[in-house]
Amino acid sequence: MTTYRLLLLLSLMAVTWLPMNAEEKYDFIVAADGSGDFKTVQEAVNAVPDYRKNGWTRIFIRKGTYKEKLVIPASKESIMMIGEDGVRLTYDDYATKPNIFGENKGTSGSASTYIFGRNFYAENITFENSSGPVGQAVACFVSADRAIFKRCRFLGCQDTLYTFDPDARQYYEDCYIEGTVDFIFGKATAYFLRCQIHSVGNGYLTAPATPEGHSYGYVFQDCKLTAAEGVRKVCLSRPWRPFARCVFIHCDMGSHILPEGWNNWGSKEKEKTILYAEYDNYGLGADTSRRVPFAHLLTNADEYALEKVLAGDDNWNPNDKQ
Repeated sequence: MTTYRLLLLLSLMAVTWLPMNAEEKYDFIVAADGSGDFKTVQEAVNAVPDYRKNGWTRIFIRKGTYKEKLVIPASKESIMMIGEDGVRLTYDDYATKPNIFGENKGTSGSASTYIFGRNFYAENITFENSSGPVGQAVACFVSADRAIFKRCRFLGCQDTLYTFDPDARQYYEDCYIEGTVDFIFGKATAYFLRCQIHSVGNGYLTAPATPEGHSYGYVFQDCKLTAAEGVRKVCLSRPWRPFARCVFIHCDMGSHILPEGWNNWGSKEKEKTILYAEYDNYGLGADTSRRVPFAHLLTNADEYALEKVLAGDDNWNPNDKQ
């Protein structure tokens, strides 16, 4: 065999074996066609030992649409879920849909995916509520502390992403989040870096419910605020609770952002306690000359650095090596 033919054969073998070797680093593989360890994501989650302490449990999800109401309980800690391109976790519940007792499911009951387990990591996964414009319909309910999402997509209309727990810290990097009204909402402290926040209807991007005494709520850094054609009336935030906090730093704001920028949710009293602020934003919607009087313009953004916002008592940094 000539040297050239030998090198060609070796290169072809490398191409053939690389995908298999790439999957060897995962503990479980999910594939809807039955070619993995499990056919559903829930089965893989159920197989994770409760309160495992010896590192991450890594789950690889092969491309496909998985229609399941997924629950990652608090006992399933340190789960890492990596999706092949084209992974979609979806369901179609909504707040006014009746449960088996004929009662409305409610906002919390409408979620497609629930994440309670601490130290959760997701990458390259789409989380969807496919019920459409039917009122509150959560795509992803995140109660977990130290939750990380990278290159994920969150699709829905009203109440798409529920950052639920007041003591939770969550990090979203290079994600895409879409919706209409209050489509990022809740009590958690959450940092959004280089995310696209896309309005598919008029409404409000966020509705934080930051607890009293918490220094931070939502921080958006280097994000891009976009809208579907015809969407023209969007506010950055309205306060779900009286001590809501939301800050936009160096974000590209489209023309769909209203000149007033912020909304008090019909309460003059909330204006005294909320913190809504901007720093060094740009784009057609970033002009602050007509902002509401209770909005703040920061002179610098040092106190909103990632390592400060999410540090907590354990000095957590989501960019530490996983």
